[in-house]
Amino acid sequence: MFLNNWQYNAIQRDYDLKKSHNKRILKEREEEIYTKIPAMKEIEDEIITNSMEAAKLSILGDDSALERLKETTKELSDCKKQLLVSNGYPADYLAPIYSCKDCKDSGYINNEKCHCFKQAIVNMLFSQDTVKEIIKDENFSNFRLDYYSKDIVNELTGLSPYENMRRILSKCKYYMDHFETEYQNLLIYGNAGVGKTFLANSIANELIRKAVTVIYLTSYQLFDLFEKNKFQKNPDTSSPEGRLNEDFIYECDLLIIDDLGTEFNNSFVSSQLYNCINERHLKKKSTIISTNLSLEELSVTYSERIYSRLIGNYTLLNVYGDDIRFMKRFK
Repeated sequence: MFLNNWQYNAIQRDYDLKKSHNKRILKEREEEIYTKIPAMKEIEDEIITNSMEAAKLSILGDDSALERLKETTKELSDCKKQLLVSNGYPADYLAPIYSCKDCKDSGYINNEKCHCFKQAIVNMLFSQDTVKEIIKDENFSNFRLDYYSKDIVNELTGLSPYENMRRILSKCKYYMDHFETEYQNLLIYGNAGVGKTFLANSIANELIRKAVTVIYLTSYQLFDLFEKNKFQKNPDTSSPEGRLNEDFIYECDLLIIDDLGTEFNNSFVSSQLYNCINERHLKKKSTIISTNLSLEELSVTYSERIYSRLIGNYTLLNVYGDDIRFMKRFK
């Protein structure tokens, strides 16, 4: 996973800013509590004194005294929490604040890159900041089933658009709940404007919250990146957009390819698409693909081996109904 010095330092600066921000918040909290609850400062000072004494006892090898001191310190810590709660504050109000509790904003866990560091790399190399803004609004809490008709029944499925979407939402929820334990891919297909991209964005939103590394690209962006990587012998590594590291495409926890079929299809695109979905399948890395193409159109547009991979290795979610974007104008 290649990063040049400029990119690595930029990510590290972001971590430093987070640390400074969180330390400032904690400092403000301490000043607030010490003013409103003077006894808290005395307890804190005693805990610090005990910690220093514990270090001395540890060096001297006085285990019994050390254990007694640890018990006293624990009692003081419990007293501090009780004092906070009794005054209307959370018990952990004065605990250290971290943007990522797993690595404590260091970016590493046991010398391995934390999921937050990996996502930071993804955001930099693949310009995911725009996606992050979109999924703030496009998520399951804002998903509206009332846009889907209950009156019209699909002849093939025997379900109305409303009933069909309820089933799809249930499958998406299962997908998210079992993402870390069950390997599964999704192919979300149907006519334009029925909520396919909204579904993909909603899934991305939920999984990013669960520390899943997600790359979200339109099909045009994906194949443009592959093309630059293949034909640009000396990519501009000083620019995050000018360098594609295919490891990220193949290794990220979840790759979302939006609007498959809108790209200019040729032999290069077909070969790259097959390599991408096949490599990720072999590595058991999940992929979500959305497309306006029907299954019949997919079979005609792409090679037989691509179609076989999609049919055989993806859960098929056929979304149908009226154009939601058109309906929103009148609601």
